[in-house]
Amino acid sequence: MFDEIMEKFEGSPSQQAVIRLLLERGFSVNDDGRVVSGGIEIPNTGIAREIDVDRRVVDSTTNAILDDPELRRIFQNISQVPSLMDLAPVLNLTVLSIAVDNAEQKGIVAQVTGTLADNDISIRQTISEDPEFTDEPRLYLITDQDISGTAITELRDLEFVRKIELQ
Repeated sequence: MFDEIMEKFEGSPSQQAVIRLLLERGFSVNDDGRVVSGGIEIPNTGIAREIDVDRRVVDSTTNAILDDPELRRIFQNISQVPSLMDLAPVLNLTVLSIAVDNAEQKGIVAQVTGTLADNDISIRQTISEDPEFTDEPRLYLITDQDISGTAITELRDLEFVRKIELQ
């Protein structure tokens, strides 16, 4: 789906940057063509500054979104999910990041969460990046416990795991 969305803007890398930001942040576009998070409007100048494009690029991108029925449906229904990842250091939480060889393989989340449960590690939050929307999707697990070496070894030994990082 991500590639299909980006193809609609293939002639404009600047508009692709706007689309990427909207998807990454979970920002939606309202009927007036304004970028919003929930009911809060985000100024186009702020978006433009964030990705180093002209404000008019944001305007033209949101207009293109509203003019395309498929894009309109996507961007009027996308939303953010609050993440504990950035709060982890403040709240003394552990963030486990797992990169896999094939993110579309079945059972990844089940095997990882099962391995943690088998090691008596409770999970506060799980965030799985969609392989359709990002080039290198990761699975993030936030826990309020330290992850033992045994658990890390068991996770590393799962056939699909390419890389593990702890924060």
